[in-house]
Amino acid sequence: MQNLVTRFHALILTVTVAMAAVGFLHIPADYAFPAHWQGSTPDWLWPRDVALVVAPLIQIALMAGFFLLSRALTKNHFAKVQHILDPALTLALAVAAACQLGLLVMGNGSDLDLIRFTGLALAGALLVLGLVLFEAERHTYAGMRMPWPIASDRAWRIVHRVAGLTSGLLAFVLAALVWIDPGPGPMVIALATSLITLPVIAALATLITRRL
Repeated sequence: MQNLVTRFHALILTVTVAMAAVGFLHIPADYAFPAHWQGSTPDWLWPRDVALVVAPLIQIALMAGFFLLSRALTKNHFAKVQHILDPALTLALAVAAACQLGLLVMGNGSDLDLIRFTGLALAGALLVLGLVLFEAERHTYAGMRMPWPIASDRAWRIVHRVAGLTSGLLAFVLAALVWIDPGPGPMVIALATSLITLPVIAALATLITRRL
C-alpha cells in the first residue's frame, strides 16, 4: 500500500508526545509560557496545558493529510512525488518537534531559545531551497510536483523562479525575526506561515501559468 507516512515520521511524533509528557510531569500546572514581551512584561501567555498539546496535534493532522494524499494519488504520480513529499513532511514534523523542545526547555527555566534556533535553521534551509528552485532545469523527476502538469519549459522556469524567490524572501523574513527576537509566539507563527506559504505560492504559480 502506497503511503507517504513512514515509521520515521511516526518516530518524530512519538518523540514530540514524549516531550509533552515530560512537560506535564515537570512543568507546574499553573505555568504559562511567555509568548511575547512588552518591555520586561509578558503580554501574551500560553497556558501549559494548551501549549504542550499543540505540536502533537499539528503533527497528527499533517500525517493524516499526507496519508490521505498518498491514497488519492495514482501509482505513477505517487512514484514521481514521493521523493519530494516525504522530506517535506519530515521537515514540517521536525519543525513542530523542535518548537515542542523549545517549550520544554523554556518551561524548565532555561534561557536557551531553541525556537529562535529553529527559525534560523529553517531560514537556512529555505535559502538553499530557493537557490535550487531558482536554478532548476526541467526534468521528469526533479523540481516541484503538483496534481496538474506544468505545461511548457517557459512555464516551468516561471514557476520555479517564483517559488525560488518566495523561498528566499521567506528565509530573509525568518532571519530578520530571529535577529529582532519578537518572542516565541510570533516566531512560531512565522515558522508555520513559511511552511504553508511556499507550497501555496508554487501551486498558484502553476495554475496561473497552465496556458503558457
